[in-house]
Amino acid sequence: MQYSKLLLPTLKEDPAEAEVVSHKLMFRSGLIRKLAAGIYTWMPAGLRSLRKVEQIVREEMDRAGAQEVLMPAVQPAELWEESGRWDYYGKELLRFRDRHGRECCMGPTHEEVITDLVRREVHSYRQMPINLYQIQTKFRDEIRPRFGVMRGREFIMKDAYSFDTDEAGAEDSYRKMHEAYTRIFERCGLNFVAVEADSGAIGGSFSHEFMVLAESGEDDIAACTCGYGANTEKAEIKIASEQVTGDAPPMEKVMTPEQRTIEEVSAFMGVTPNEVAKTLIFETDKGTVAICLRGDHEANPAKVKNMLGANTAELAEEATVREVTGAPVGFAGPAGIGCPVYLDNALKGVASFVSGANEADAHYKNMVVGRDFTPAGWADLRMMEKGDPCPRCGEPVDVKRGIEVGHIFKLGVKYSEAMKANFLDRDGKEKPCVMGCYGIGVGRTMAAAIEQNYDDNGIIWPVPLAPWEVVILPLMDKEGRTDAEAAKLCEALEKAGIEVLVDDRDERPGVKFKDADLLGIPLRITLGARGLAEGIAELKERASGDEHKIALDETVKWATDWVLERRIL
Repeated sequence: MQYSKLLLPTLKEDPAEAEVVSHKLMFRSGLIRKLAAGIYTWMPAGLRSLRKVEQIVREEMDRAGAQEVLMPAVQPAELWEESGRWDYYGKELLRFRDRHGRECCMGPTHEEVITDLVRREVHSYRQMPINLYQIQTKFRDEIRPRFGVMRGREFIMKDAYSFDTDEAGAEDSYRKMHEAYTRIFERCGLNFVAVEADSGAIGGSFSHEFMVLAESGEDDIAACTCGYGANTEKAEIKIASEQVTGDAPPMEKVMTPEQRTIEEVSAFMGVTPNEVAKTLIFETDKGTVAICLRGDHEANPAKVKNMLGANTAELAEEATVREVTGAPVGFAGPAGIGCPVYLDNALKGVASFVSGANEADAHYKNMVVGRDFTPAGWADLRMMEKGDPCPRCGEPVDVKRGIEVGHIFKLGVKYSEAMKANFLDRDGKEKPCVMGCYGIGVGRTMAAAIEQNYDDNGIIWPVPLAPWEVVILPLMDKEGRTDAEAAKLCEALEKAGIEVLVDDRDERPGVKFKDADLLGIPLRITLGARGLAEGIAELKERASGDEHKIALDETVKWATDWVLERRIL
């Protein structure tokens, strides 16, 4: 490929709205262009890398026995009403009516469509197990799309769905997908971990996220040397089951004018934040509840939702807080509140604590559980933090940042029962299919690779994902020998199966060097008049910066061997 004939508009400056490295570099290197908020055009170089991720995914899904299909992007509302998700999914679901007034949506995921397909076509245990997948454009109307293709509204996703006759079969399908995902991200050249995760809007009993480790990651991952790993939303926190008791003076109200935050209250009352219990009001589809936890801990909405068996759990608006507490935000407490109160397990280690008095500018001190109020229950309701005990071995966990690129779920019969996707077993009895669901963000995987591989000069692509594996830079000379030699090298390398970009532009060497580094092509071959006179080419590795002077007649073999050693097949 000749650079002069390629639509590859590089930029010197970062786009104003870009917040993360991948967004900046994908825009500057000409991989993507923005059409609207969260909606991007894939440019030729970007599409080459995107297709490489797709190909790796496709090969490993086929290897695991899955079959590729392609389902419609537009989905009828009736299917979502059958599963119960039409109202639950929320405003992220882009809904519209066709010319006949029928309600439809742009698919953010395809559980309903695939379940409908299977209930029509699969009727016997003899047709299972079956795993169907697609690589297709999705749309989720994010309230605040950001981070470029990492959290866009329109995105490309691989989603797969397995159907088994029983739980044992479903476990085997899940295992195969776990292994396939591990191979996929290894072949992409990424540093990643698989961690336990919350199933969220998809539902199901169990799931794992595949996280690319990067400081810019949106998610916190708890990890232990024993091998345990979990998203901090999911991570279990185990403490002593017995509540600490002791003598405490009677509960006493203290006026605390304008003291709302944990820091303000603890300083005013002369206690530490872990001796303050903060009370948060959550609105859920199961009703309004209060969650009480130590002041130095962070509430975990996913655990609140799971504890209640609810579909949604969000912090309440101020009007609701005033309704159930009788006080403005910042003064809620568990005693005398107008909704059920659930306590985080960590409060078992606090004999008495300071808490809001459900009255403006007032707090209680010396509050004791069981004496001053009775909770509706105890549960693990907080986010895991660095140093918390591992739920498996008890050693302190570490917390790292990660970018979710894949998520696998055990769905069970959530969708098959609701939508009557049944089959006849060996005894002729009708049973619901046992399902699994497996997703990979194709564009996110590309962006995550950049977040993990870059420097001040630009992208540093892993060889398997690079738009081209080698870039040849012929520097200008009066005789035109460098261009001729570049053409010969390119032809020989392409015959050897190497993907080559030749920067044949009439540009200064510095411009070519900067663009090659920005684009992140793994191996650079520079041809200059002086080097050719000596019979050598100058080769530079993008990742390590190592430079090599190689004889011209050995350059094709050297470069070919170098690339093939780094392709992960």
